[in-house]
Amino acid sequence: MTGAPRQLNERLALAASRRAMEIVLLVVCIVLAFRAPNFLTSENLFNVLRSVSLQGLIAFGMTMVIIVGEIDLSVGANAALAGCLVAWLAQAHIPLIFAVPMTVAAGAINGLCIGIARARFEVPSFITSLALFTILKGAALMLTGGFPITSFPDGFYFLGGGYLLGIPFPAMVLLAAFVIAHVVMGRTRFGRAVYAAGGNPEAARLSGIDVNRVRTAALAITGALAALSGIMLAARIMSGTPSAAQNWELDIIAAVIIGGTSFTGGVGTVWGTLVGIVFIGVIINGMTLLNVPVYSQYVVRGFLIFAAVLVNRAQTRKRG
Repeated sequence: MTGAPRQLNERLALAASRRAMEIVLLVVCIVLAFRAPNFLTSENLFNVLRSVSLQGLIAFGMTMVIIVGEIDLSVGANAALAGCLVAWLAQAHIPLIFAVPMTVAAGAINGLCIGIARARFEVPSFITSLALFTILKGAALMLTGGFPITSFPDGFYFLGGGYLLGIPFPAMVLLAAFVIAHVVMGRTRFGRAVYAAGGNPEAARLSGIDVNRVRTAALAITGALAALSGIMLAARIMSGTPSAAQNWELDIIAAVIIGGTSFTGGVGTVWGTLVGIVFIGVIINGMTLLNVPVYSQYVVRGFLIFAAVLVNRAQTRKRG
């Protein structure tokens, strides 16, 4: 099976998988409402929103990257370095109005490097981003000397821990990013190019799409979102810490795959990713409320990632 019928079958299969995940999320919420009395309180729900916001922001970019057939394993290290960089700039008395855009631009350049290596030298993004992960971790340690930087001006905390109209500011950023990403992927030429380049790169080239440019743009956007997320994380903990955002890339990729995005490219939705990231956040929050030991929580999260890959592979086999 090739061409349009194959893509249609994949979309139908993954849409069914996404609907199933929505049902599972609803069931989990109902169970936690009875087993954990504090789960449905406004304070706890806001905590869930705040906890998923930073990773969810990156997950929207990662959705584009995976749909276009690439991967970025450096997003956690990118976020950590961004937190350290904005702290270092603040310590050097650079106003935040300049420090924040400079840090976001640095994150975008990191993603751009992965795209350039893919386009110019045909190095798989998996390899480049894995190498970049180590480079960025080392850069964060060099920048801070291995110790957290805590020199932030008044008001910086608002970016990570403040409230706007009674809603956590990071959650507002997440919702705004969701709307923008949803419109971009569903209603713009760039969004259509992402799907085309991921679904059938050769056909996309023949139709006039610069596949390498689309891939590079998706990776640069994800790098910028990772940096923005790292800035908000630093604001939440009021510290630029080299060890921050550890293992974020695993939860982010898991959320994207759980949400129905295909590892083989060409299929996925921003809405599905939002469902996936909320699902992981609810599971972690529920385990905390039920006093599940932290080490056991890591085991459960690992099984979630593995299960997501199994579901994705099963859907891929169905289309064949």
